Amino acid sequence: MKRGVTIAFGLAALLLLSSSVYTVSEIEQVILTQFGKPVGGPISSPGIHFKVPFIQDVHRFDKRWLQFEGDAREITTKDKKFIYVETYARWRITDPLRFYQAVGDEIGAQSRLDDVVDGETRNAVASFDLIELVRSSNRPFQTTEELQGIGAAEAMAKVETGREKIASVVLEKAARITPQFGITLVDVRFKRINYVETVQQKVFERMISERKRIAERSRSEGQGRAAEILGQKERDILAATSVGYKEAQSVKGAADAKATAIYAQAYGRDPEFYQFVKSMETLSRGLDEKSWLVLSTDSDLLKYLRSAGGP
Repeated sequence: MKRGVTIAFGLAALLLLSSSVYTVSEIEQVILTQFGKPVGGPISSPGIHFKVPFIQDVHRFDKRWLQFEGDAREITTKDKKFIYVETYARWRITDPLRFYQAVGDEIGAQSRLDDVVDGETRNAVASFDLIELVRSSNRPFQTTEELQGIGAAEAMAKVETGREKIASVVLEKAARITPQFGITLVDVRFKRINYVETVQQKVFERMISERKRIAERSRSEGQGRAAEILGQKERDILAATSVGYKEAQSVKGAADAKATAIYAQAYGRDPEFYQFVKSMETLSRGLDEKSWLVLSTDSDLLKYLRSAGGP
């Protein structure tokens, strides 16, 4: 019986001790609450600490820099351009007691930061033209033919403030508000800036139209160049053909002259035999086995056929 009581007291003491002791790591800071109300100040020194068991609760908060990412919000610029703007920021809990009382936890802090950063972003974006939000300096850049066609004047307009300075303005104004939540805001940047979907479609259509215009012009220039090359080719072929034809006619003329000379020489030696050969050549070229030939009685061909033993 005594042993059971001893064990019970030991377990109770162990439970009491475990409920009285808590640890704080190097990346944490702690607020103690008693019946929902903060007790004492923030505890940030790492190590073992004690609290009243069962009636006091430990609330832990991160000491490190935390990240905030805002949702894409539709905002109108000063020059009436409808855009989506996404922001991100770096923040830290510097007053955990006020943080606990104002927002409760990191989820509540993210919600408050969304309101603060989004509000200041809207004010800043509405105060500047779109070109100020997408460029940070007036450094020269190489323009393309496509850019010149779509709107070089707008793209190359002089920047007075620039994207980085506008983000600094948002940070400066938002950082004045966040300390009331126990938060220090150290950085705000524009993560992404883009046209809304309806404007995007119009921009894409303009880009497609411009690309088609450039393609059509390139195609026209290519066709003109192709016609020029084909014309030159035809001229070269005609010139080469003319030279070849001239040379061929010259060779043919010389050959005909030589053949005529040979024929004349052969005719002079035996005119009768020459006449006979020419007549036979004429017959062989003009007649076949199914041809009919009608000759007059004084025809040379008939004379040769009769001398060859015909009827």
